[in-house]
Amino acid sequence: MRVQLVTMPWHPIDLPSLQVGLLHQLLRQVRPDDEVREFHGSLRWAEFLLERSGGRLRPGDYEAIGSDSIFHGLGDWVFSGVLYEDDDWGVARLQDYARSRELCGDTIDTVTEMRVHAAEYVRRCASDVLAHDPDVVGFTSTFMQNVPSLALARELKRHRPELTIVFGGSNCDGVMGHALHRNHPYVDHVVRGEGEYAFPALLAHLDAGTPPADVPGLCWWDDRGGRGRGRGGHEGDGPDGSVDGQRVSRANTESHRTVAPADIPSPDYDQWQAEIEASPVIEYVYPKLVVEGARGCWWGEKHHCTFCGLNGTAMAFRAKPGERLWSEIDRLVRRHRILDVVTVDNIIDMAYFKDFLPRAADSGWDLRMHYEVKSNLNREQIAQLSAAGAVLLQPGIESLSSRVLDLMDKGVSGARNIRTLREFDNHAITCTWNYLYGFPGETTEDYARVLDQLPALVHLQPPGGAHRIQLERFSPHFTDPGLGFGKRRPAAMYQHVYELPEDELADLVYLFDTEDAGIGGATEAALLRAVAQWRAGHGDSTLVMETAGEDEGTLLVHDQRQGWPQRTYWFTGWQAAALRHLEDGRTAPALHRRLTGDEHDVSLEELGEWLTEAVGLGLLFRDGDGRTHVALPTRSVPVRVDREAVAG
Repeated sequence: MRVQLVTMPWHPIDLPSLQVGLLHQLLRQVRPDDEVREFHGSLRWAEFLLERSGGRLRPGDYEAIGSDSIFHGLGDWVFSGVLYEDDDWGVARLQDYARSRELCGDTIDTVTEMRVHAAEYVRRCASDVLAHDPDVVGFTSTFMQNVPSLALARELKRHRPELTIVFGGSNCDGVMGHALHRNHPYVDHVVRGEGEYAFPALLAHLDAGTPPADVPGLCWWDDRGGRGRGRGGHEGDGPDGSVDGQRVSRANTESHRTVAPADIPSPDYDQWQAEIEASPVIEYVYPKLVVEGARGCWWGEKHHCTFCGLNGTAMAFRAKPGERLWSEIDRLVRRHRILDVVTVDNIIDMAYFKDFLPRAADSGWDLRMHYEVKSNLNREQIAQLSAAGAVLLQPGIESLSSRVLDLMDKGVSGARNIRTLREFDNHAITCTWNYLYGFPGETTEDYARVLDQLPALVHLQPPGGAHRIQLERFSPHFTDPGLGFGKRRPAAMYQHVYELPEDELADLVYLFDTEDAGIGGATEAALLRAVAQWRAGHGDSTLVMETAGEDEGTLLVHDQRQGWPQRTYWFTGWQAAALRHLEDGRTAPALHRRLTGDEHDVSLEELGEWLTEAVGLGLLFRDGDGRTHVALPTRSVPVRVDREAVAG
């Protein structure tokens, strides 16, 4: 059998497709007689835009649309006119949407120019895919890959009706997969959930010419006819059947069985590397490798963050042994000569601090790893990640208000998040995070103290922005309307993406609009303004704490933060000791016990007055009854102090 695996825009062009790489290697193992080829449509699209626009639409424009417009559906809209065979389809809808959302005019101009080239690109893709005479074409679809993939699938079927089209990926999870199948009759099969077991089983049925009724989760067309639930919502022979003429869309019951780590192969990226190295796009990007150590979320199994829908129907946490993960990374790095490694794990396996990270640190490779972690890592764990080569971490900070974090079920405090930001800076780790708000039950009071203190954090890495949460399918907010979002409808952006009735959109899409919750008005505006100021002032701000030469009992705090007096603070005696103890955060009584235990003579009242003063100077962050210092950690330097600029 000849199988073509396809990944369409808007997959990141600097990364190989993990899904394609995994399935390619899997088929090589379990079906060695098959001929497997890959089609990297995302890379082809970036090349096509560069060529057709005379160099105006560069890979940077591709990446901006692919990463920044997910919540506006602009990437899908670029291809919607091709899907619906109407150059004007959705144009007026997008214009109305852009005005209502005050989207950047330059962004709309960019996607409008891209759309002009979409039809020719899809025709060229179809020609290139069919040139290899495939029997099966498998698409992987996540976020804004649905419409470009559907457009190509339709074009392939137009030219070769006997071709078998299969969809899979995150956009096909649960009811979304069945909605995609029953509304697009040129899609023969949809794999819902993980594909390592289902896809080879489907291919075996295609070989035998038998109905795939026993493949868990699979959607398929039953040509034997029968009654079913049509797109108008009429009931027929049950919830797993919908009618298209004399064909019935069947949706096999999904299995609760998850793919064991031992059955997840190491990806094959040979074809991807050959294509990107031969592409003119290579001048604009730095290729990275993609690896997978774990699936699911060990925190989410017990405390599913209320807003998060990323794990879909596969929350169960599974991880490869650290020794195996390191072996895979070592093999890929040696084979492809690429040191940037992006892990797709939603959360790091804590066992990796014992069996994976030490191997990476001892390897001698100058790795640059990207990882998602929980924000409550301790100082030693962050240092270990840095030693192993982690240069970019996504810690899921989300907020600096402990009560709002409780509403999210994050299991971490605002002060702990501050410590994480501080330690990331101390180890030169880039932190990527967003400040989220709009949670049912949050109040203005939850933000008041944090907003007062945000200017003091300008030297720490700022969030990418402040964003009101959206309602995501599979999140607790979605599955339990009692949490506060009882009214919901498919997000407005889908009106310029799909020509489908709302009840079908409600099954197909991932994002939903709902009534605003939590803060709004002046408090929301103050948060947005404070985060913007944080981002603007960060590059020119530092706050560093140092020991005064060999005098371990004296601390200097150099304040070079934007918006604060440029000065150096001098702390001795119990004040210096207090700052050291506040590196980990403490309440006033707990700190007082530490100080008196160290034989410092200070009353609780005197300590309280000093803590209040230090918070006012922006040297401490107050979270409830606790305080944490916000200066970068102590290091010893020679004393070079202008005493006239010293305060303490």
